[in-house]
Amino acid sequence: MTTSMPKQTILFDMDDTLIYCNKYFDIVIHQFLDTMTTWFNSSNMSAQEIKSVQSKFDIAGVQKNGFQSEHFPRSFIDTYDHLCNLTGRDSSDEEKEQLWKLGLSVYDMEIEPYPGMVETLELLRDQGHELYLYTGGEPVIQQRKIDQMKLSAYFGDRIFIRQHKTAQALAEIVKEQGFTPANTWMIGNSVRTDVQPGLLAGLHVIYLKRPNEWLYNVIDIEIEPQGALYTLEKLADVPRVIEEWLLTSKLS
Repeated sequence: MTTSMPKQTILFDMDDTLIYCNKYFDIVIHQFLDTMTTWFNSSNMSAQEIKSVQSKFDIAGVQKNGFQSEHFPRSFIDTYDHLCNLTGRDSSDEEKEQLWKLGLSVYDMEIEPYPGMVETLELLRDQGHELYLYTGGEPVIQQRKIDQMKLSAYFGDRIFIRQHKTAQALAEIVKEQGFTPANTWMIGNSVRTDVQPGLLAGLHVIYLKRPNEWLYNVIDIEIEPQGALYTLEKLADVPRVIEEWLLTSKLS
């Protein structure tokens, strides 16, 4: 990027934007389904049917309480209670404890970055852009990920962790920080918590589309962009797209 290109403010989501997240939940859900199909093998319920029940409880918990760590194991317990009531199977405190520990185990898994994370952040930083991290979840859990991935090297103290990652939360950050929407980008994998809020705030948005996306994140984009709106599949493409937009805007 040449010196005549304006410095941009770039907000990155973290989970499934910079680092893997959903795949760890999928691993634990598969373990949960194996357990449930064994316990309820006489009910003739398929793993997919049980997963559908768990997903509804999971999404309902996030909508009510935000990104609390307990919402995930709670969805296991709620599914278990639902199936016990449905089939007449006696519930067990020991089995509930087993499910609770299984659900919480997802937060202890070793995390890894998406391909190109380091190169992308280094390039954008070296080009003079100001990088911010905007992530949803509990501070202790999210900070542990930040520390493991050494993300403070790129974001410094410009890090926002919100339990409720909503359009209002992003709008408040934009206002409090005095961001200029025409020079600000929101980059993330969730249409619900990254793309739509970014568009509502009048920001440029890059939607990093991921395979096997969490159902909670999958909604239609219904807001007309005031600036750029790109859909990408590779994190490493982000700097190129931003630079192309800046060049096009300068020439127009």
